[in-house]
Amino acid sequence: MTTTLTGTTRQRASHDRIRFSSIGFATTLAALVLLTVALWTLFPSWFTSHDPLIGDGAQKFLPPSLEHWFGTDRAGRDTFARVVHGTRNTVYGAVIGTSLGLIVGTVLGVTAGVLRGAVDAVVMRLVDVLLALPGFLLALCIVAAFGPGTTHVAIGVGIAAVAPFARVARGEALRVVQLDYVDAARVSGATSAAVLFRHVLPNSAGPIVALIPTELGATILNIAGLGFLGYGAPPPTPEWGTLLSEGRDYLANAWWLTTLPGVVVLIAVLAVARAGQLLQHRFRI
Repeated sequence: MTTTLTGTTRQRASHDRIRFSSIGFATTLAALVLLTVALWTLFPSWFTSHDPLIGDGAQKFLPPSLEHWFGTDRAGRDTFARVVHGTRNTVYGAVIGTSLGLIVGTVLGVTAGVLRGAVDAVVMRLVDVLLALPGFLLALCIVAAFGPGTTHVAIGVGIAAVAPFARVARGEALRVVQLDYVDAARVSGATSAAVLFRHVLPNSAGPIVALIPTELGATILNIAGLGFLGYGAPPPTPEWGTLLSEGRDYLANAWWLTTLPGVVVLIAVLAVARAGQLLQHRFRI
């Protein structure tokens, strides 16, 4: 009996080691991807010496090689250079959009959770309207109204991201306002603003922060989708979604123009999603 228990314990320990090893590998890989994307955003010239805007007409549609890692496009431009330099526009739009959703959604959600009553009803009906519309469709309508461009795309996806942050912030605010120290602050004469900013908001931050990577990944996909439809940065400015759109007419003879930038987008979103999983585990969501 003792031998059987010992064997079972060893098997469980071995299984746990394998599981934690795989988790550690995935986390390390995600961290390396995010670091690479950050460096591409800040210092694109470190990773390629090719001009992303000017190509060589004699080198059109070259397949991937040691000289051109992602091949060349119809104008002889290096695709890898365009992906690297296009990271800045995509990440800029994603950060602006996520930040807009974070700030506006958190303020609306926490305010609704603290004040409740009529304010809560009005805010949540607005959030319900936003949730009833697909985020990509809402962003598309906003961008179509204001015109293409990275900034307009960022605003569009940012408005679409308000609702998730507002719901999470409201839920956390409703939980925190029922705690004893909030009641003590009110009894001691603290104003609603003081309760909101000194007690409720800081103690509601965990789940809201954990939501940031999830929304950031969704924002990257939305920006890439809008760029694919032609609402992103105007050509020849490189952007991940625009690169996907430029290569769709040449899939038969130049598969790398769409496939390789698409793989980059996929890997980046998966790395952001992994960061979101870690934060959710950290805050027990």
